Amino acid sequence: MAFIFYTKRILEGLTLAGLLGFIMADKMAFFGPMNESLTKVLTDGDTQWLFIVCGLMGSIIALIEKAGGASAFGEWVSKRAKTRRSTLLWTWVLGVAIFIDDYLNSLTVGSCMAPITDKHKVSREKLAYIVDSTAAPVCVLIPISTWAVYIASLLEQTGAVAEGQGMKMFIQTIPYNIYGWVAALIVPLVILGLIPIFGPMRAAEKRAQETGVLAPPGSDKIDIKGGNKTEISAKPRIHNFFLPILVLIASTIYFEIDMQKGVLATVGFTFLLYIVQGVMTPEEFFDCCVTGIKHMLFPLLMVILALTFAEVNEKIGFLTYVIDTAKNYMTPAMLPAVVFIVLGITEFIMGLSWGMYAIAIPIVVPLAIAVGANPLIAVGAVCSAGVFGSHICFYSDATILSSSASGCDNFRHAVTQMPFGLLAAAISLVAFLIIGMMGF
Repeated sequence: MAFIFYTKRILEGLTLAGLLGFIMADKMAFFGPMNESLTKVLTDGDTQWLFIVCGLMGSIIALIEKAGGASAFGEWVSKRAKTRRSTLLWTWVLGVAIFIDDYLNSLTVGSCMAPITDKHKVSREKLAYIVDSTAAPVCVLIPISTWAVYIASLLEQTGAVAEGQGMKMFIQTIPYNIYGWVAALIVPLVILGLIPIFGPMRAAEKRAQETGVLAPPGSDKIDIKGGNKTEISAKPRIHNFFLPILVLIASTIYFEIDMQKGVLATVGFTFLLYIVQGVMTPEEFFDCCVTGIKHMLFPLLMVILALTFAEVNEKIGFLTYVIDTAKNYMTPAMLPAVVFIVLGITEFIMGLSWGMYAIAIPIVVPLAIAVGANPLIAVGAVCSAGVFGSHICFYSDATILSSSASGCDNFRHAVTQMPFGLLAAAISLVAFLIIGMMGF
């Protein structure tokens, strides 16, 4: 963390942190275990899923832009959103509406709204904040989402509930997922000016409005569009935007919230849609797919390094140690607040909420039952902690993909978003203290 803050270089910081972690675990014999861990990360099914989903999402976004769908969508929104404020509210609404998956949400909303918010001199930092705050915080509140399916399956696998009852328990925890509610609801208050812009975000907005420089330095490396304006191959038509997006959402739901099958089905549908219309040739279609995948390589590299860092943290038992230490402060009244703040800070360091859930839920649920606390509140606190830590982490997948889609350097995105994330966390902490003390 100190290296990242000092140098503002996240890629190198993750590499250094991972190397130090392996040296701590294996001393001078670290090279072999480090190589094995890197191989394990790259061959893991979840990593392969990530490459396929994010790579093809890059292709879908590139195709929609090439076909003029994004341009048509921009014109459509511009007719309805005449002001800076209304444009940002549209961004928030679109983010809330695409609740199926946080990756789908971030990559779609950020890439589609950036050209529109640019017209109103909205800093890319502010766009990235809105995109990030309507991704995971919203997905974790909706039963029909990849987050809900994953957490429900964890609850069943760990024995917290009987088989087939995981989703029912997840739904019961939604009211206690305080951070998700607060983070998502703060966004419109910021947009409407009810919560003033403060911290580094104020400087970013001032730069954008006074100088017209919308993106901070270094943003071109992570920008999903490669910093280039796509040449449109056909007359912009709004259905070339909405149909692929609707098919993506519908097919993901149809395949039982499986994003991989959803993106594969959408690429196939988009091929037929654009070829039949004569929007592009088959050769142009596949060239565009490859271009979209290329633009996702840098964000994916950062995610791989973050996964490797999480792997070494698990190897040295960091999370287990933190939870064991925090057990001493667990009372029925304090458990929700302690779980939220301790796991939130841990997730901020680790950067991977789903990995944290897999370790924390099997420990926290029995602990809540043992001390006489409500396990539903405990699970809500764990879920909130995962979203909070991921939300403000410099190298979490949420931060990286929101930055990439919005065309904003991820360090600047994290720094400008952090004060608002901490505000939401402070409100959530107070809420968990009240809930714990009142024994809900």
